[in-house]
Amino acid sequence: MARIASTRLSRLLTGWSSEGPGPLPRRLADALRELAARGDVAGGTVLPSQRELALVLGVSRSTVTSAYGLLESGGWLESVRGSGSRLRGSGTADGYVTEGRLVSFDARSRTAATAGGADLSSGALPGLAAVGEAVAALTGGDVGALLGDDGYHPYGIPALREGIAAYYRAAGVPTEADQILVTSGSQQAVWLVAQALVEPGDTVVVENPTYRGALEALRARGARLVPVGGDGPAGGGQSADAAALRRLCAHVRPRLVYLQPTAHNPTGRSMDGAARREWQRVLGERELFVVEDTACAELSLGDAADARDATDGTGGVDEVAPVPLVAELPMGASVTVGTLSKLFWGGLRVGWVRSSPQVVARLAKIKTSVDLSCSVVDQLVAVRLLDRLPEARARRRAELRGRRDAAEALLRAGAPHWEWTRPAGGPALWVRVPGADTEALAQLARRHGVSVVPGSAFSPVDGFRDRLRLPYGHGTDALAAALPTLLECAERAVG
Repeated sequence: MARIASTRLSRLLTGWSSEGPGPLPRRLADALRELAARGDVAGGTVLPSQRELALVLGVSRSTVTSAYGLLESGGWLESVRGSGSRLRGSGTADGYVTEGRLVSFDARSRTAATAGGADLSSGALPGLAAVGEAVAALTGGDVGALLGDDGYHPYGIPALREGIAAYYRAAGVPTEADQILVTSGSQQAVWLVAQALVEPGDTVVVENPTYRGALEALRARGARLVPVGGDGPAGGGQSADAAALRRLCAHVRPRLVYLQPTAHNPTGRSMDGAARREWQRVLGERELFVVEDTACAELSLGDAADARDATDGTGGVDEVAPVPLVAELPMGASVTVGTLSKLFWGGLRVGWVRSSPQVVARLAKIKTSVDLSCSVVDQLVAVRLLDRLPEARARRRAELRGRRDAAEALLRAGAPHWEWTRPAGGPALWVRVPGADTEALAQLARRHGVSVVPGSAFSPVDGFRDRLRLPYGHGTDALAAALPTLLECAERAVG
């Protein structure tokens, strides 16, 4: 019988403790029953033990015992001797369900409405004024030039595909328009790659931790996720990760490797030149297919040399696009994922895939079955924004540096025993909370109106139970408001 990990169940139970009438056991029972009725947890799934679930939810064992009892009396739970408690469902679905990443967006209005509430669930940045200016600059002529056809461009409009190809050429990476597929943000790009290139049961190597949207897409496809590495500072840690991949390949050949070498999500680290070269050697020697996600690479903070500087000593972070690690690898064995949504605005859903024309065609075929093509108007805006990349990089870097420094100062003063490595990029701190179970911490904090993401959400093996991702991209007001609650909950959520 299938079992669900307590950490995964915890992430599906977003908002249960603060919503609905009645005592806590009743609310927990109702939430579990709803998961079963919707098919979010498949019928027949064995739930965690009462003690284990109580620990991860930050409640007493008696609360879980009572909730299980209510479910059993209502016919939603069956106790199987020697096997635990099996949830009975409607049988509507038994596929993989996202683990609360999208639920956190839905819960924002509820969090904001709570007295003293603070939303730390997302690292997405506020939009730049350049987006509005690009929209305002569009003319009837811009759109009129495209009105002669049906408006469906499965690969993206030619002007944008060529603009993205030129973005790479300017960085010294030869690229043609037929190597570009425009997508609805980088999340769709990662999903398409999983659908096109991974079969159920395939081994996929990922960093640990890594982007949780990629974990969801790969798990949904039925991939066997194998982690390498950890979250140490840039340099030797990444070289060791590449060595671990070489050892792994002696026993199994992965279908693909998913990496974020620059402005890694969630840690904010960037590989140095030595680490990049080591990864390139191993990937090339083993002839592995590589998916490099550069979604956050444009959010490099420029404290150290950028990817191009680290590789060949030329160019500046303001002047050119971040150079993909896979630029030195065969085009037919790599995919680069990029986006304008992280740098300019999440509401601008324009991302892309750069790969061989053959891989691009395969991904485009799947994409057309989902949405036919991306919005032409969004793509026209994106064409204009590509010309403003240097300006946008400089502005974001200045904003994020100042906000990062303020967030670090806030934590040093208010939580001096918490630990983190200064991020080289991105909009968040990856913080270790010594002695705390951050799964339970997140559940407890949510009851006080504070929404925060525990470290295990970014791990393929539910690791990093002592970590939190704390975003600072909107400034430190939310973090300052939430910190007393987080400290109190950390004291209660003993790991």
